[in-house]
Amino acid sequence: MKSEMKPYLVSSPTIDYDHPMVADFARAHASGSGDRRERAVSLYFAVRDTIRYDPYLLDLSVEGLRASTTLKVGRGWCVAKSILLAACCRYHGIPARLGYADVRNHLSTARMREQMKTDVFYWHGYTSIFLDGKWLKATPAFNIELCEKFRLRPLDFDGLSDSIYHPFDLDGNRHMDYLGYRGEFAEVPIDQIIETFRREYSADDMTVDSLKDADFDRDVDHEMHEE
Repeated sequence: MKSEMKPYLVSSPTIDYDHPMVADFARAHASGSGDRRERAVSLYFAVRDTIRYDPYLLDLSVEGLRASTTLKVGRGWCVAKSILLAACCRYHGIPARLGYADVRNHLSTARMREQMKTDVFYWHGYTSIFLDGKWLKATPAFNIELCEKFRLRPLDFDGLSDSIYHPFDLDGNRHMDYLGYRGEFAEVPIDQIIETFRREYSADDMTVDSLKDADFDRDVDHEMHEE
């Protein structure tokens, strides 16, 4: 079992838990208990709410995806936030890997819809955490403030069952549909993600740069004010 888990415990180019910032964050936000489940739950909520969700920070370079980079910026999209949570878990000796799914996300801004030409989010990222003999899905993407703005059910994680998006928001509107899972990995399959994004979104450097110059929170507030 130890040899099977080794790939999900080591530091890697993006899961750089040996970086001082990541190590400090992992220590500061772990439960005082030595119980792995309690630590994983505490780390989940820390990543969910201290790092703001920002899908405009679409950087698919190793540097852009590193856990330490997400901490420096204080924001991140689902893939980046799942990497940070995996790094924190691995720091504490809890096996963690990176999972991906294609989802139909009904939460987006006009700018995103214009750029993507679809409401399908390919390679949505979550963290898979090994606790008490089983792998559990944990999705730390949407911070609590964003959920309150959009009237979404915040995703909790109890370390006992999967934490994946609810299909409906608090008003009964369609929120998220899982279309299919792409697997779970020890490290980010960057080349595969880039290939899909280029094919499905016609993504190029100009598209990514236009999002970098935008402000996701401001766009959200603007569209909610218009409603």
